[in-house]
Amino acid sequence: MVGGDVAEVKSGPAFQKVENSTLLAVMRRNGDKAKDFAERHNIPIWYDSVDDLLANEKINAVYIATPPFTHLAFAKQALNAGKFVYLEKPMTLNLEEAIELQQFTKPEHKLVVAHYRRKLPAFEKIKLLLYEKYIGKTLHVKIEILQSQKNNIIAKTETNWRTNPEVSGGGYFHDLAPHQLDLMRYYFGDVNSSIGFSSSQKDSKVDDIVNGIIEFKNGIQFQGIWNFNVAEENTKDECVIYGTKGTIKFSFYGEKVFLKSKEKEEIFEFKNPEHIQEPMISSTVNYFLNETKNPCTLQDGLATIKIMDRFTKS
Repeated sequence: MVGGDVAEVKSGPAFQKVENSTLLAVMRRNGDKAKDFAERHNIPIWYDSVDDLLANEKINAVYIATPPFTHLAFAKQALNAGKFVYLEKPMTLNLEEAIELQQFTKPEHKLVVAHYRRKLPAFEKIKLLLYEKYIGKTLHVKIEILQSQKNNIIAKTETNWRTNPEVSGGGYFHDLAPHQLDLMRYYFGDVNSSIGFSSSQKDSKVDDIVNGIIEFKNGIQFQGIWNFNVAEENTKDECVIYGTKGTIKFSFYGEKVFLKSKEKEEIFEFKNPEHIQEPMISSTVNYFLNETKNPCTLQDGLATIKIMDRFTKS
């Protein structure tokens, strides 16, 4: 595991819990932090060098959980070393790097993008409700992610690298939107066209308001707004899917799904796992063992970055 702060709770321990998986080693550029992480999580080996980690022949898969500016180089290095790769989102720093990684990969390479919300029970339930047409034919979707400067849905780090575009690729939009846009593609398929507008309201180097629309190939329309400057009382995290017979409403960071149709109204409640990536990691391990298909492909990750690029560079 090549890790950062996200590996502390969300993902790292899950590699020790899922069947047929063992967390053998951790690497951080800061050796003291790598050693501390290893001791606290009962990991037998720690490194402060990617080269040393990849030289360990007992390691056959690598989780890359470092900031996005390192993803391309680390992924290529790990694949070159014959390792399978579980790669954090956003997959790369930008679209150009995503295309480069796609061109680099070979048929024998295995890479999964960590769009882990696909495998959480609430979002799997939504996919089932859509498939069984509880709201009839889906017509359009609306997302509103409205957060204040004191937002509580973005992981806290020692340095706020998410607002440094040279490290993150953008601002909070680039950190959060991959989850939301990947779910939209997971539910509604390939994109026909997308366009957006973005701006900075705080004279910063990153966009903090992003507005985008998508037309999916099946005709479903999408509109989304991400604003990270609203007043505290106006914060919102909501997606509404509109169909010919009703709606499905949910929060990306909650555990409830609201179904409203002509026939009934129902609330479905779920409990996320302690280590929220565990279901996705389990599917990833099964894919690495040739027991199931890739739960989120490199092509999926690239398609999501392409939408983000069009929203912020149109």
